[in-house]
Amino acid sequence: MPELVLPAGDLEKLKVAFLFGADAVYLGGKDFSLRAYAGNFTSGQMREGIAFARSHKGKVYVTVNILARNRDLKILPGYLEELAQLGVDGMIVSDPGVMGLARKYAPEVPLTVSTQASVTNYAAAAAFRDLGASRIVMARELNLDEIAEIKNRVDIELEVFIHGAMCVSYSGRCLLSHYMTGRSANRGACAHPCRYQYTLMEEKRPGQYYPVFEDEQGTYILNSRDLCLIGYLPQLIAAGADAFKIEGRMKSPLYVASAATTYREAIDTCINRPDLYESSLPRWQTELAWTATRPYTSGFITGEDESIQDINKEEIEHADFVGVVHSYNSLYQALVVQQRANFGPGDNLELLLPEGRTEKVELVRLYDENGDEIDRARHPLQTVLVPFTQPVPEYAILRKV
Repeated sequence: MPELVLPAGDLEKLKVAFLFGADAVYLGGKDFSLRAYAGNFTSGQMREGIAFARSHKGKVYVTVNILARNRDLKILPGYLEELAQLGVDGMIVSDPGVMGLARKYAPEVPLTVSTQASVTNYAAAAAFRDLGASRIVMARELNLDEIAEIKNRVDIELEVFIHGAMCVSYSGRCLLSHYMTGRSANRGACAHPCRYQYTLMEEKRPGQYYPVFEDEQGTYILNSRDLCLIGYLPQLIAAGADAFKIEGRMKSPLYVASAATTYREAIDTCINRPDLYESSLPRWQTELAWTATRPYTSGFITGEDESIQDINKEEIEHADFVGVVHSYNSLYQALVVQQRANFGPGDNLELLLPEGRTEKVELVRLYDENGDEIDRARHPLQTVLVPFTQPVPEYAILRKV
């Protein structure tokens, strides 16, 4: 069965990922990771996360996938040794120099080649295998036939992105961010200029802005749609994918929970009850739509020319992440919830539970942590009491739909 690998931008998201169905997570330390603005992990947090993963029979992979500069090489050996001592299950790398250092200073830790390395053919896959890699994250540009050919020709595990944001560049090696803002995407500080809204201005007509329109051939100014391959899991398994990866270390716990529980059920159905797969797709697609921020695309997986651009900047109706359940107060018969966004009586609320079920929450009254009635939960990270008839698991997600 393919491994389901979820993003863990911080310790809370790590716990949510495993509770909602992940087999493994990938995360970054404070250095050498391509998400500099995610929460990321200190050594102590990483140790706690690894212990939590072990208690749920899960694995933890650490990203060390920057394109290293000379100055990085002075401190990388010590960091790699520390990761090995912490007991991480693997490192995700893209720079051949970093791979060499990892083999020297953490030889027992398996290496996964990042999509940042843009592996698009079996010769490159074989070369990385010979350098010591045990798994490769396929370039997003590959189609099913190309993935299958690489698997047939090279004895190495293949990991495939199946959900999340796509960089408008070759598998993520983008130069736009550094050029426009001084923040290098290849060192984890991407400013996402591909998401900006652009107009055209002719140099001799300053102040006259022209919108970018689509014609019958498409439009060509950045703005990728998000990837969603929920409908292609059987074909990917047949092609030889060993792991399915979800993008999103910067996304919310709601996104992590929704993606984990949906793809967990989809993979299990694909393996154990394939006859139910097609009939279940609409329900899974509906759940994933709640966390979408732009339209979805199947990307390049079919080999056909489907547009991946979000040309019209469509407004997407999505759920709002408003709280995380931490416990149950039996005295007040209420869920103890840590607020993440403004909510209150009258809002259309529901709980997303670790087993994938949803429960509607009819919120008539709301109380602060002392039991005093309040009209709204409006303060960041405020602890509130949400009346509910029974306890639910810790880290259940409260969302407004």
